[in-house]
Amino acid sequence: MSGYETLLYSVPGNVATIIMNRPARRNALNETLNHDLLAAFEQARDDENVRAVVLSGAGQGFCAGADLTGFAQMPTPDQVYDAILEAYQPLMDLITTIQKPVIAAINGTAAGAGASLALACDLRVMAHDASLMMAFSNIGLVPDAGATWFLVRQIGYSRAYEFAIEGKKLSAEQCLEWGLANRVAPADRLMEEAIEWAEKLAQRPTLALGLTKHALHHAARSDLASTIEYEARLQKQTIPSHDHMEGVMAFLQKRKPEFKGR
Repeated sequence: MSGYETLLYSVPGNVATIIMNRPARRNALNETLNHDLLAAFEQARDDENVRAVVLSGAGQGFCAGADLTGFAQMPTPDQVYDAILEAYQPLMDLITTIQKPVIAAINGTAAGAGASLALACDLRVMAHDASLMMAFSNIGLVPDAGATWFLVRQIGYSRAYEFAIEGKKLSAEQCLEWGLANRVAPADRLMEEAIEWAEKLAQRPTLALGLTKHALHHAARSDLASTIEYEARLQKQTIPSHDHMEGVMAFLQKRKPEFKGR
């Protein structure tokens, strides 16, 4: 099931799968794919049946970054500035705020803005032969699409700077060691393992998982006192939820909880 031009969208069970589908261009981001991705994540956000999301790419690569062939001629500085704000900012904001776990299943290479897209996801499973690459410095540019924000928070300044300026591919094993990947899977089992993980998360208390995501993002830019206050504010939302009450009853009755995602 997919009503999109450049991606495949389906919801098997409670997991939405979003597959970028421009394999001939290694799923490079053009205006249409950017638009489709934003719409697909909005669809997943608004569908109460969806309790987890998996993002991947068709063919031999996750996403090669920006598709510069979309410009008839070399873009001006103002065109680049506008494109970053209009195409990437809304998408990265949505992925990082959607109240559902988002898993990137990274096949092949995620480069440039494609790496930013992978880093925006909450969790990452990489094929054993996959890689991340900050290709920007190779053509005299700085990382964009939120890459610097994600990198410095996930691996610290020194490693983030090394990765950003050397323009080299970081292997799946190196990403796992540095904390940029959560898991590494055989290439032929990548989607299977990512979906299996998403299905397990989809059976967890979705509201609590989504608010935990918000709490962690808040904590990354706040002091201890404001973080504790924010946690208390979020806890007020979970206390009356069905899943909290079900979790408590299941604990008291010594049974497995049956969370409904609300």
